[in-house]
Amino acid sequence: MKHEVLICDHQSAAPVPHAWLVGLERAGTRAAREIARQHALSAEAPLHALEEVEVALVDDATSDRVHRDFMGIEGATDVITFEHGEIVIGVEVAKRQAAEYGEPELRELLRYLVHGLLHLAGHEDEEDAERQRMEEIQETLVKGLWPDLAELG
Repeated sequence: MKHEVLICDHQSAAPVPHAWLVGLERAGTRAAREIARQHALSAEAPLHALEEVEVALVDDATSDRVHRDFMGIEGATDVITFEHGEIVIGVEVAKRQAAEYGEPELRELLRYLVHGLLHLAGHEDEEDAERQRMEEIQETLVKGLWPDLAELG
């Protein structure tokens, strides 16, 4: 499988430099391939059958609408993953969270991208033990991918 990640910026509320989009595509593609290789995807995992993953960067208003329409939850959120291979990332949420945690904004966007890819690989975060395991994998991947992006962010 190719597992190519394509990033589209569908918002203007929080400008995202073009170099970040290109860097996130490269890092996302590497992450998807690494996840597929390391985690021996089951045939049921959506990532198993996907050649491309589309990532939409959106503003708070769009994130809130998608969150309400598809999950029945009000409010903008960080990342929503759809089994057909689309990941929706809230850029304004990433900006706020990065400031709150003292992280570079680009690293927070990378974290959300990896999180969405892990959902496509079949990981869940509803229960504490699942969330902890998913976060461990996520942070290991982010740590490994970040050096190639750090100079951009």
